[in-house]
Amino acid sequence: MDIETIIRDVQKELGLSVDGKAGTDTWGAIHTKIVPAKPPRGGGAATPPAALTQTVDARSESVIATLHPQVRPYARALVMKAAAAGITIKVISGLRSYAEQDALYAKGRSKPGPKVTNARGGYSNHNFGIAFDVGVFDGTRYIPESSRYKVVGALGKELGLEWGGNWKTIQDEPHFQLRPRWAASGTERDMLSGMRTRKDAGRDLYA
Repeated sequence: MDIETIIRDVQKELGLSVDGKAGTDTWGAIHTKIVPAKPPRGGGAATPPAALTQTVDARSESVIATLHPQVRPYARALVMKAAAAGITIKVISGLRSYAEQDALYAKGRSKPGPKVTNARGGYSNHNFGIAFDVGVFDGTRYIPESSRYKVVGALGKELGLEWGGNWKTIQDEPHFQLRPRWAASGTERDMLSGMRTRKDAGRDLYA
């Protein structure tokens, strides 16, 4: 069965105009159908279902391996949950060193290109392996911008992840992170300070 036929069947099931094209209305209707009106707040409160913690595609697994062990099942669960909703995603970015973060921060500042982050080394959750970015794919083709990222964002929040699409400054729809319980009521600044302290002391980031 080809993708256009699948989309037509989904549109018919959801009572939409049937044209075989997955536009904003189609993805919005899918979102409404599968995502609760008020997903649980981020903070690691939800536990990924065991059935969704199996290994995923090789590209995602190579990145997932860089994440904190507590975050890995959430990343796998998101890939599987998106697939169940008819969206193919892969985990494309995970742990970054402070130096790698500083190089990203320099873009649009001391280096050419647009600004992609407001975080220096040590001030991004990627630097601690608790955050990851995903990409939407059509087959092997990476899709950098799509309304499907919003659907994936809602699925991630349903798992208990925080989503970069909710940020107030630079919104980052591919970004997800798992907030530790000790930082549940604190600010992002406080959480990152605690992360740096724990990293320097060799303590577990979620302890």
